[in-house]
Amino acid sequence: MPTPLTHRLGNLDLQILSDGTLYQDAGAVFGVVPRIMWERITGPPNERNQMPLGLNSLLVRSYDKLILIETGVGDKEGHRRQATPAQDGNLLSALASIGTSPDDIDVVINTHLHSDHCGWNTRESDEGQLVPTFPNARYLIQQGEWHAATQPNERTRATYLQENLLPLKESGRLELIDGETAVTPEVTIIPTRGHTEDHASVVLTSGGETAVYIGDIVQHHVQLERTAWVSAFDVMPLVSMETKKRIVDQAIRERQLVISVHCPFPGLGHMTRSEDGRRHWAPIE
Repeated sequence: MPTPLTHRLGNLDLQILSDGTLYQDAGAVFGVVPRIMWERITGPPNERNQMPLGLNSLLVRSYDKLILIETGVGDKEGHRRQATPAQDGNLLSALASIGTSPDDIDVVINTHLHSDHCGWNTRESDEGQLVPTFPNARYLIQQGEWHAATQPNERTRATYLQENLLPLKESGRLELIDGETAVTPEVTIIPTRGHTEDHASVVLTSGGETAVYIGDIVQHHVQLERTAWVSAFDVMPLVSMETKKRIVDQAIRERQLVISVHCPFPGLGHMTRSEDGRRHWAPIE
């Protein structure tokens, strides 16, 4: 399990935690982009045509609120089928390694509700009931995303798993939000449509520095560099392209730190632009 990494942003300590590795179909990650193009960058996929993706969550304390952004795959039976086994490291053991228990979390933010981003929202209790993993937290979710996830269509129902969602509402821990929402003066949820219609990202600002946690805007860093490369998982690909251009151009212009869920741990980096106008991802190890 990767050791949690702390990155200083102004007066904030950003703690990057891993829920392991997700193995996703490489062709689906790159959508209509031909394999001969993406394989030169990623290398060959495994024997099942899968490529490894990070599962990077972010923990930050702001204005006395301990905020967890994204909860990975979780540990429910079958949910980790495409991920490293829970015993090889998961989000809760990463939290424990820095002295944090689920009871300590005040706010959970999901950028969207695909199963690899909200799996630890819930877990099975000793009595065999599904309950919120973070019993004292408010779970902040965009209202439109909640509606899409709890009333899925034929395409989306395979990744919107109700066991990750409904116990939040039943327990009273769910808080639906609409559009841009300030969690604290340093942490703001913003709409970043495209991957899903109501996908969101999280902007963190402190001491004149800014970071943006981009959720599933991309699954591989090359998609930040080449905005026309969109995933087959994006339900609004043309909107996704425009969202990426806006987020990336702002990150370059303002020297923002970019935090990617699916880039290799810890998923931190900066975007730059070369003299010929090309965008480049510069990871921070």
